[in-house]
Amino acid sequence: MPRFRMTVEYDGGPYVGWQRQENGPSVQGAIEAALLSLTGETVSVRGAGRTDSGVHAMGQVIHADLSKEWSPYQLQNALNAHLRLAGERVSILDVEAAAEFFDARFSALRRHYLYRIVSRRAPLALEAGKAWWVPKVLDHEVMHAAAQRLVGRHDFSTFRAAHCQANSPVRTLDRLDVTRNGELIEIRATAQSFLHNQIRSFAGTLKLAGEGKWTPDDVEAALAARDRKACGPVAPPDGLYFMQVDYPEVIPDRRRLVADTDANDGNADDPS
Repeated sequence: MPRFRMTVEYDGGPYVGWQRQENGPSVQGAIEAALLSLTGETVSVRGAGRTDSGVHAMGQVIHADLSKEWSPYQLQNALNAHLRLAGERVSILDVEAAAEFFDARFSALRRHYLYRIVSRRAPLALEAGKAWWVPKVLDHEVMHAAAQRLVGRHDFSTFRAAHCQANSPVRTLDRLDVTRNGELIEIRATAQSFLHNQIRSFAGTLKLAGEGKWTPDDVEAALAARDRKACGPVAPPDGLYFMQVDYPEVIPDRRRLVADTDANDGNADDPS
């Protein structure tokens, strides 16, 4: 069966999350419904990572197997037409034919996320639901210094949701940068995989450092505690965006993947 790789953008506000669930509409369900309307087939799509309710994406990657060949251009346009008619807040940005062994989740080398904070006194109007409003000035330089204490390979039990299903709390965090552009503070994170709620836990903890309530040493101590109770408050989902996924140029047969890599660990791609 022909396999297609797609890049997807969505507004997470109307959905219970990426993953298909019984308690409300999901992004995965919206795409699968569009495929059913288009092809008459019940198609299951796999995403590179799961996102919670309210979390957005600018570069989610998925794959789907269809029974007939499509030109990528025709498939993209047709799917977007069905999504638009259904009133979905989902857009297919790109479609390409994929190798037989490509797997949106298990072939991923790195995932990139962005967390947006608007630090100003006035409440949000245009950015409501698209960023975390913090009505006070945050010191982004202190936040960045604190974030560097978290980069590297660590036991991230402190920054892991209590119901996270990953087999291990150990992850390698490649990047955690904090920058400011006017009122907007951006936290950018890169890793092969993340734990459930990991980035929102980072954002809430780093906010404490930006307020002057915690120091970088306090953030490092929270990491060392390996205890969820040592974490700062979990930031809201509004500001979190799944930005991009990196893949190798040559996709290996999934059967040859090393079983103990971060990406193959249970619920290892759900940072929201």
